[in-house]
Amino acid sequence: MSEDRSPGDGQARVNQLDRVKQEYTQAAREILARSMRGVARTKLTPDMLTLAGVSLCLAGAVLVGFEDRNEKLYFWLGGALFVVGSIADILDGALARAASKGTVFGAFLDSTFDRLGEAAMLAAIGLAFMRDGNELALVATFAAVIGSFLVSYTRAKAESLGLRGDVGFGSRVERVVLISVGLGLAPWGLLEWPIYALAVIVWVTVVQRMVFVRKQLRELAEATS
Repeated sequence: MSEDRSPGDGQARVNQLDRVKQEYTQAAREILARSMRGVARTKLTPDMLTLAGVSLCLAGAVLVGFEDRNEKLYFWLGGALFVVGSIADILDGALARAASKGTVFGAFLDSTFDRLGEAAMLAAIGLAFMRDGNELALVATFAAVIGSFLVSYTRAKAESLGLRGDVGFGSRVERVVLISVGLGLAPWGLLEWPIYALAVIVWVTVVQRMVFVRKQLRELAEATS
């Protein structure tokens, strides 16, 4: 016997996933804010963390570029620098909120450098795939880079219109986790699978955000009609 499904079932599941995402994001922000209270009393500024973070990510990408000399050494060391750099990039926002040291330019700088560090690491990963002759994984890497930029752009554009654009599971934290897992598994030839997953997740998130913005615009139009 087939189940009767209402048209709202799919939307209900999307809303539930959105609530889960919002809840764990809020919980993570509260934990980070508490952890930064002591640091907030020092002379360390959010911009310092931002610059340190992007520098570590770039250094990690350079090391991954040498993976053909010693896979375990360069994949793991580069991955470790990428993880530490990404954590610093995440903590700069928490420090700005905890210490009230945030500036508009600092937020702009943080957003720009976040994209730079991630793109550099994906470029290094793409180089590794090119050396291996893995064209499908290389294409997936390009798709992941483009999708990652669009994930950020769709949110920024939605918020510039006064709308929400933060739905989906392809935000920076999830992307960093997938890239880091891939680098950890790379010496065993498993780097491509997290990259495939990353490419799928970011593009699904882009579509989710486009649909969500459209839904909000329709609701606003109905409310004013």
